[in-house]
Amino acid sequence: MNILAELKERFRQALSPLVDDPSPLLEMIRPAQDAKFGDYQANCAMPLGKQLGQPPREIAQRIRDGLAIEDFCESPEIAGPGFINLRLKTDWLTDQLQAARHDDRLAVAPVANPRSYVVDFSSPNVAKSMHVGHIRSTVIGDTLCRILRFAGHTVISDNHLGDWGTQFGMILYGYRHFGDQTAYEEAPLRELGRVYREVRRLIDFHNGRAALPKLEHSLQERRTLAEQLQGQPPPGDKGERKKFNKELHKAETQLKESQQRLDDLRAKLSAREGEAGFWALAEEHRDIASAVLRETVKLHEGDEENLALWEEFLPACRAEVQRIYDRLDITFDHELGESFYHSRLAGVVESFEELGLATLSEGAKCVFLDGFEAPMIIQKRDGAFLYATTDLATIQYRMQRWKPDVILYVVDFRQGEHFEKLFAAAKKWGYGDTELRHVSFGTVLGDDGRPFMTRSGDTVGLEGLLDEAERRALDAIIANDDAKPEMARLDDEQRLAVSQAVGIAALKYADLSQNRTSDYVFNYDKMLALNGNTAAYMQYSYARVHGIFARGGWTAEQIRDSSAEWALVEEAERALGLQLLRFADAIDDVLFDYRPNQLTSYLYELAKSFSTFFENCHVLKAETDSVRDSRLLLCDLTARTLRKGLELLGIHVVEKM
Repeated sequence: MNILAELKERFRQALSPLVDDPSPLLEMIRPAQDAKFGDYQANCAMPLGKQLGQPPREIAQRIRDGLAIEDFCESPEIAGPGFINLRLKTDWLTDQLQAARHDDRLAVAPVANPRSYVVDFSSPNVAKSMHVGHIRSTVIGDTLCRILRFAGHTVISDNHLGDWGTQFGMILYGYRHFGDQTAYEEAPLRELGRVYREVRRLIDFHNGRAALPKLEHSLQERRTLAEQLQGQPPPGDKGERKKFNKELHKAETQLKESQQRLDDLRAKLSAREGEAGFWALAEEHRDIASAVLRETVKLHEGDEENLALWEEFLPACRAEVQRIYDRLDITFDHELGESFYHSRLAGVVESFEELGLATLSEGAKCVFLDGFEAPMIIQKRDGAFLYATTDLATIQYRMQRWKPDVILYVVDFRQGEHFEKLFAAAKKWGYGDTELRHVSFGTVLGDDGRPFMTRSGDTVGLEGLLDEAERRALDAIIANDDAKPEMARLDDEQRLAVSQAVGIAALKYADLSQNRTSDYVFNYDKMLALNGNTAAYMQYSYARVHGIFARGGWTAEQIRDSSAEWALVEEAERALGLQLLRFADAIDDVLFDYRPNQLTSYLYELAKSFSTFFENCHVLKAETDSVRDSRLLLCDLTARTLRKGLELLGIHVVEKM
């Protein structure tokens, strides 16, 4: 049973005679922060009392009188100004634990009204190596798929690969002008990556030089504004002075940011110009951006040579991406890239025109949307299509093929306006009955608080992150194992296997444990720590349970199938049992707003509850066999819940660490 959901339903019935819509008040029923206040606490009487103009304690009493929860709760207590404290019956707790004892779902019931989801996530540009920016979309999307399926929904995962467009125009140009045929024949992927980077840095160099005057002009404007404000005496009025100080602070911050952007650009340009032979190369390929565009147009128009090269290059590019997914244990139901939709784009534009939804503006075909200053362009004046066109074709295909109730796009926050326009256009186009949701997320930062980069300023490669995480995990495992007073417990093969599980888990969990809309600082030492809210701590808790079983000479199955009965006598036993039964609550919390950190928070609290139980309640040396057996049942269910929770996060467990 989902305890919190059941409590809310019972309170809904008690609140309905008092208020037309009790839903907002139900959100004020939460687990108690302190066990002395019970297991759950309802704080809805205070705002309702204010709304009705009556004393909160009287409202609390009326709610209490209307509650029908005696089948699983002790009599509610009213405390303070009107808090309603709730304590679950211990016998009921043991009944629920018994229901989870042999249940693979841990007594978590599937949703009553399942829906059909398409989850669009990861979506790398296959023309270049995956980097740190892909980790968030990939692991958040995969976790949401796993949790939605566990909850009972139908899920279709689709990796909308960037396998078409400008990136391949860059490879085509680079292959023809900078390619080394011998290197390509020896290692095609490595050589294609090299020529792509060469083209990229030339384009960036020319774009940077073009942007320099604009940045210098912007800096001068902001310096002038800041100096003007700095030269003004602060207003005498307190309110006006506060407003002035805020305006001054904003101007000074913008000036500092502009100076930093300009300094960074100048440094990058200077570094490039200082490279031997680069200046001559840049001059030779001054028109590289336009040339790349021409190669792209030829590919899109079906040029025989470009299409043949694209078909030759694509498998090698795709293989590198797959290698990363294999290491992360990520799979997809479908991987329909941009190339799949190319033939549909003209039809999308025609459909918008036929419905009167597209307008010709300065030669481009646009969709004007309420609430947006700029329109969504679906075909440029030169006839080229855009990402928006492809995304509309993708929605059309998904609706025709799968007819989902919900489509989730797990994409970083910077694409927010694009998706707002896309969803508005899709609604006008006739897809208003489907829920379209942008599941946005923040940025991975370095210790300097800026996007995580290498020392040279390049984006950090994802494969390098995985290698380093596994290496550090292996070093820590060897050091810990060698330091044991008895002989080391793991052989070399076991150490390597554990390091792979721990290293990959650390990366995933560090990301998933963050509020997805927040930025977070990447730090290997923190993510691999054996204490705190880390994957290693969860994996260690799981391994600790199996260490207990091994020392006692039992298997988990023997414990589960024994005649042992539950007995929650000590407070630490009861607290652990209650936390185990909150697993269903955690699943609901994740899906309320698609936030995996709700599950990591639950697992952390479970691991802490188990640690308290372990320290205060002897298992193998319990006072009686019946107490020992009950505690072994608690250990087993703890391990299974940790394993299931981590599995939903895409994380593997190990029985020895």
